[in-house]
Amino acid sequence: MDFGPAEGLTEQYNEQLFSIDKKICELLNQRKKISKNNSILPSEKVISSLADEYRFQEEYLQVLFATMEIENKFEPTVVPVEFRKYLPILKSIEHEGMMYTVSFIRQYANASMVYLYLDWDEPNKDTFDNSRSPDFFDLSIDDTYVCHSDGGGGIPGHMSYSYVVSPALPDDITGIELLFKESGGSFTEIPTGKGFEFSIELG
Repeated sequence: MDFGPAEGLTEQYNEQLFSIDKKICELLNQRKKISKNNSILPSEKVISSLADEYRFQEEYLQVLFATMEIENKFEPTVVPVEFRKYLPILKSIEHEGMMYTVSFIRQYANASMVYLYLDWDEPNKDTFDNSRSPDFFDLSIDDTYVCHSDGGGGIPGHMSYSYVVSPALPDDITGIELLFKESGGSFTEIPTGKGFEFSIELG
């Protein structure tokens, strides 16, 4: 995702702001290290207190902190090249009438493709029941791998999602754990502890 500088605005940059901007980035980095891979959004009480103390609108601070939590959405996505082989998985878990399945992994020279399938009983095969339609899921493994959603779609009763994992997973995937967390969508986050999450151990 590329958000280039607005035309002409960078020419008006006040160099006296540089030391402040550098400090902001330093603090963001410290915050990321402390929170690691966990979502740590301030509570409404904390947001309200900070807004009062520093004279900001609460909505502005909510957007600011939410943006900190989606840093991974802006990382460059690796494009898989040179298909090598399939790794059969076929592992499932069931939760509240929903079946979650990882059937196989595609191995490429520079990345892996993980596929997640969701199936549920949908009485009306013509339209989605919004009360039962599943949400988006983020995939994570560990600090070794970067995982990006590669899109998804489906029909009533069935959804599928694909993920690019880089670098490529080893052909011997024994002991590797795939962690799926309900995220809410590409640019919306579900508060910590609210979304469903599950893991599938490979091998």
